[in-house]
Amino acid sequence: MSDASTLKVAVFLSGGGRTLANLIRHRDEHGLPIDFRLVIASRDGLGGIKIAEDAGIETCVIRKNDFESDEAYREAMFEPCRKAGATHVIMAGFLKHVLIPTDFEQRVINIHPSLLPAFGGKGMYGRNVHAAAIERGVKISGCTVHYVDNLYDNGPIIHQKACPILPTDTPDDLASRVFKLECETLPEAIRMMAASQDI
Repeated sequence: MSDASTLKVAVFLSGGGRTLANLIRHRDEHGLPIDFRLVIASRDGLGGIKIAEDAGIETCVIRKNDFESDEAYREAMFEPCRKAGATHVIMAGFLKHVLIPTDFEQRVINIHPSLLPAFGGKGMYGRNVHAAAIERGVKISGCTVHYVDNLYDNGPIIHQKACPILPTDTPDDLASRVFKLECETLPEAIRMMAASQDI
């Protein structure tokens, strides 16, 4: 894919790659306007690396602990994106905090498993988010696609979808329901961005 409406993306991930696999499926089966230029993993041995390799996407591993400053880590993460021709970054279960360089402001998106600004911030990822929502007694959860800035879960919201929290829900029950929403919401947000991009 190379037409002007296609987002040229790098994907940052820290896990099994379910979100990446979903985006690949939406590209192949539903014409999602996305061109995967690079996948950067936060450590070796992740399932997401194999998913990327099986799909023919270039991969690399960049470990935050290898860098002495946040600024050095930022450049290590984004310079390969530039070289690969990526204009946008999708954080797909990426658990490291990375500063956003000026040329990628409003070009990095994340999907978070709650209705931000509720249940966001440092330490609020994965099962922790769902356990906190259930413990607080909220009745509705969901997911949020947002632009990433230099604070945790803080950037402008692009798209959200909601689902109920049932009285019998465990954190794992809620996680499963929210992830199904994520699989719809992130591709929809990417289509919105592709349709409105000015690059």
